Amino acid sequence: MNLFLLFILAFLVPSSLLLGIQASHSHRTRTFTQITVMGLVYCDTCSNNSFSKHSYFLSGVEVRISCKFKAETPRTAEQIAFSVNRTTNKYGVYRLEIPSVDGIRCAEDSAIASFCQASLIGSPSSSCNVPGYRTTSEEISIKSREANICIYSLNPLNYRPSARDDTLCGN
Repeated sequence: MNLFLLFILAFLVPSSLLLGIQASHSHRTRTFTQITVMGLVYCDTCSNNSFSKHSYFLSGVEVRISCKFKAETPRTAEQIAFSVNRTTNKYGVYRLEIPSVDGIRCAEDSAIASFCQASLIGSPSSSCNVPGYRTTSEEISIKSREANICIYSLNPLNYRPSARDDTLCGN
């Protein structure tokens, strides 16, 4: 899965730089948080639940993202829960931006407890439409020290073809 990590990091670095610039222009007296939840969907061409040289990213896939964030600060104890649908872009990436959540300091490990998961809803591809990994809740959390930015990168989801091509993938 090294390709997956490289792919995600390629999206995270420019994204976190842009968010850092936006955060530096925001209110200086209050602490706000920018939370990004993202993941990707690929076609597991060889039906082995891993990204191989024959796999490719799927665009136009509909994904449901459900999250719960629990913030505990000296003044409040709040829980934010929501569920939204997103569609993958041409690189197979779905993304949800949650702007400025007052009172949540995600850069401090003890201040936020979260849970996010993504589930496949449907594939627009007729050649790759059998669900493989349907739901994921495992994540890599990246928390910035500079500007209260949190990025939750969920493990990849996949579809596969209805029949495996043994000439392409081997026995």
